[in-house]
Amino acid sequence: SCSCFFYQYFRCYSPVAFGKKTDPNGDYIRKWIPKLKNFPKAYIYEPWKAPISVQKKCGCIIGKDYPRPLVDHTPTSKKNMSKMKAAYDAHKASQSGSKSSSSSRA
Repeated sequence: SCSCFFYQYFRCYSPVAFGKKTDPNGDYIRKWIPKLKNFPKAYIYEPWKAPISVQKKCGCIIGKDYPRPLVDHTPTSKKNMSKMKAAYDAHKASQSGSKSSSSSRA
């Protein structure tokens, strides 16, 4: 996630990497998303990458029993950060322009 209200917009956390780092076994996912509880640790944060044989064994077919991801996080977050950088740069430029014009009036 990223926030346009946070000046360190470039810190965009991946829901996959963050989960793997803070809960490597996927206990939180297993508790709160019962459809995914039988997935092996290797696929608990990315069940759409599990081979169909693993999905069948777990009783959860991605795209049928559980939705596919809405976006591919990596390119989407990079695009988002690029847009936020452009917005910050534009704001900074407008602020420096208004400061110089207001100081020249004095």
